[in-house]
Amino acid sequence: MRDLNELASYCKNYDCVMLKDEPLKNHTTFRIGGCCNALIVISNVKALQKLVVFCNENKIPWMVLGNGSNVLVSDSGYDGVIFQLGKSFSKIQMQSETLISCESGALLSAAGHFALDKSLTGMECLSGIPGTIGGALYMNAGAYGSDMSNVVVSAEFIYESGNIKTITKEEMELGYRKSIFSGTRCIITKIILKLEKGKYSDIKDEMDSLMRQRRAKQPLELPSAGSTFKRPVGNYASFLIDQCGLKGASVGDAQVSTKHAGFVVNTGHATCANVLELCDFVIETVKEKTGYELELEPIIIK
Repeated sequence: MRDLNELASYCKNYDCVMLKDEPLKNHTTFRIGGCCNALIVISNVKALQKLVVFCNENKIPWMVLGNGSNVLVSDSGYDGVIFQLGKSFSKIQMQSETLISCESGALLSAAGHFALDKSLTGMECLSGIPGTIGGALYMNAGAYGSDMSNVVVSAEFIYESGNIKTITKEEMELGYRKSIFSGTRCIITKIILKLEKGKYSDIKDEMDSLMRQRRAKQPLELPSAGSTFKRPVGNYASFLIDQCGLKGASVGDAQVSTKHAGFVVNTGHATCANVLELCDFVIETVKEKTGYELELEPIIIK
């Protein structure tokens, strides 16, 4: 791709790490996907602004990746630049007695344990989700009856133009697995969470209990993108898939988990094509046998 050398100079100036022809399977929880032209580990907001503007001006395709936990990357990879918001973009700090400021690359687990250390309640249900807090807000992630809409107050984000804006919860249009950011190229950079004062031992007991439930019921021992299908209105994807006898169904090394039918897992060397073929089979079978039409939850990168 043209302009990569100049882009590399930008990265060096702003203390960002750039990896050319980087396999994206190394950066997703599914462990699937081809290479991108370059993966840039972002160091700070200013660097991200400059790199977004540079890519726009030079017509270089780009997108953002956090922990890679709700994505499926094409076997051919991504013909463009991936901005990764990770460890160097993950500061968490107190803003007041009950407000926490989190950079968007912070893991939900880290935010949950930070809250626990401060004896603040509200993150227990979310802390076991294997993603970044920015990615969680982007799709309004949730579990065990709670989601990001229950704790977020405001967020800072970068427009595709490179400008920064702050938005309140009321403006985010938060719904089931969606927000005003969904489907856009806005980049969430910082989130303010409002929690409640609680008792350390009670919060820890709840977090430990929920994690035991996850380990008992979900295939955490195998690579996946998390829940593979959105919850259909009036039912549950895992129940419908199980009802149709699809647990254990497979295409190549992609398999409907025998532990939890709502997960498609990578049992070895599954390809994106394997996963999509299996998901199509599941969707068609469930539609034919139950009338429900399932939708994929992970974002497809291609």
